[in-house]
Amino acid sequence: MGNQTITIRTESNTVESISSIAKAMDRSRNWVIEDALKQYINQQAWYIEGIQAAQVSLAEGKGIPHEEVMAEISELIHEKISLHEKDR
Repeated sequence: MGNQTITIRTESNTVESISSIAKAMDRSRNWVIEDALKQYINQQAWYIEGIQAAQVSLAEGKGIPHEEVMAEISELIHEKISLHEKDR
């Protein structure tokens, strides 16, 4: 794959932060921006894949009803409160 140039507008403090990171890492600002973009893209792809997998599971009836989840969370909270009150 060949490289392509893109242009963005950003706040001056963001540019200063990129420059500081680049200097500390002995890298170019372009390298820092490219690395940050790759990390962001990978994270978002993982996030989207997870959402899509969850949607498929729900469509197949494999989900847990909201009320059931909330009841379990409430029970766990009350258990922690009880333990905390016993420790007093």
